[in-house]
Amino acid sequence: MAINWAICVGINNYDNMPNLRYAQRDAELMRDYFLNEAGFEKENVYLFTDNSPQINDAGKPFNSQPTYGTLKRFLRERFNKKFLSAGDNFWFFYSGHGMRFKDRDYLMPADADPHPDGVEDTAISLYFVTERLRRCGADNVILFLDACRSEENSKGLGIGKEKQKGVITFFSCSPNEKSYEIEDKKIQQGSFTYALLESLRIKGEGNCATVERLYNRLRHQVPGINHQFGKSRQTPYAIVEPATKYHLILLENQANLTDISTLKNDAYRTEVEKNFELARQLWIRVNIAASGSDMEAIEAIGRLSNSKSGDNKSSNDQGDKSPATKVKVIEENKFTPNTFKLNRYVLKGIIGVGVGVSVIGLFIGVPYISNLLIPDPTSTSETPPTSNINSKCSTLENLLKQKKWNEADMETARCMLKVADREKEGSLDREDIENFPCTDLRTIDRLWVKYSDGKFGFSVQKKIYHSLGGTKEYDWRVWKNFGNQVGWMQGDDELIKRDELTWEKDTSSHVEGHFPHRDFFLQGPGRRVSSVSQKLVDCNI
Repeated sequence: MAINWAICVGINNYDNMPNLRYAQRDAELMRDYFLNEAGFEKENVYLFTDNSPQINDAGKPFNSQPTYGTLKRFLRERFNKKFLSAGDNFWFFYSGHGMRFKDRDYLMPADADPHPDGVEDTAISLYFVTERLRRCGADNVILFLDACRSEENSKGLGIGKEKQKGVITFFSCSPNEKSYEIEDKKIQQGSFTYALLESLRIKGEGNCATVERLYNRLRHQVPGINHQFGKSRQTPYAIVEPATKYHLILLENQANLTDISTLKNDAYRTEVEKNFELARQLWIRVNIAASGSDMEAIEAIGRLSNSKSGDNKSSNDQGDKSPATKVKVIEENKFTPNTFKLNRYVLKGIIGVGVGVSVIGLFIGVPYISNLLIPDPTSTSETPPTSNINSKCSTLENLLKQKKWNEADMETARCMLKVADREKEGSLDREDIENFPCTDLRTIDRLWVKYSDGKFGFSVQKKIYHSLGGTKEYDWRVWKNFGNQVGWMQGDDELIKRDELTWEKDTSSHVEGHFPHRDFFLQGPGRRVSSVSQKLVDCNI
């Protein structure tokens, strides 16, 4: 299992800004969730509130009241050395005021001065927070920021426009909105934190184990809560960097097989794109979610560790061992604990499922077989599942293999119409999209992803769409930004003609998400993107 650490900050009483009612309660409830429900170790969760107890494990003991000096010193000293590793998580929850100043996001400690002359000296930049947190060594840092919250007489300046490298950030509201507290005695929390805890507690089908599902639920729940209690609209949004982490599993005990399969697909694609460090991180997380029993992940971790250690050797010495090679041959080698760098969680997980002795013996104590064939990440184990596609769309894969993007795009339309039994009508409406078989949609998407080296596919388009703030509800501004990013639009409202798309076989000349493009929906292209993206969410694709 992954090791989890957390910081919870909640500030009710401000020296120079309006006080808040429930920020401290929010932080305490998040602390309680981490300890009592998520299973974090007691010593791994830090609490900073107006009356929280002293902290003793960050050098010299000091009080934990959330002032500028206390928070700045804690972040500086506690995160001076690495204490976690790949596969671990660090969670940061903040409830209080925040503001944007000179194009930078700031969290406001209890003694912060919001005056233009005081912000930079008394507030803590979000960049500083994330830069320090990343030093812990965990490859996954998650921020929940219930900030910009204010009483009606406050300006409510927003934060959230600044992307934090390598960090998943959930913001309680959009930059031009306020965050609200709910006074009803059944809640008495910020609406965002209330929805967050409610979402994290969902069990079974419909849980929020992944970044994507948690984000989609918060986008739906928070506006509803605000409407119910007479507050103005508040729309949470997330910045996920890199976008691959939209499918990241946050709650490993709640992950289902589809979550693991989707993350595995992302790991393959990232490896194909030669982002080996990120691919290794994703494979580690695949194996953690699978309780250490996923042999594909174990092989991939070893393959990437060896690849990393051999980066400095010449290609003549190593041969072609790129992830895109159809079949790879590994040199004869005895894998010792040093040469086969299994992450400690892989071994823990293997032992946890009762096969530790045999598997460890295979990988550590036995000479690895010369000429072992390792499957191409773009094929073999990730062959699309059998479905109606095999009988109705047999031509599609052949066209994609040949990188005939135009013909494949047209064939995708024909194929989907055939599966939906809408060939006579020649189009799909919203209901057709909602009822389209998930297995068939997943197969079509994987074929596009596979033969484009991860550059094309509905899932690629969905990631881009969501990264721009897209939801199932059509938004012209989001669609416009999406159209420009995937190369379908010029300027504010000019869709380019189909014959002006980029058809070159070489994917390096394409922008991500350029295909599939063919418009065979009754809805306009913008509404089609929102509907298909929501269907992908429903299918866990």
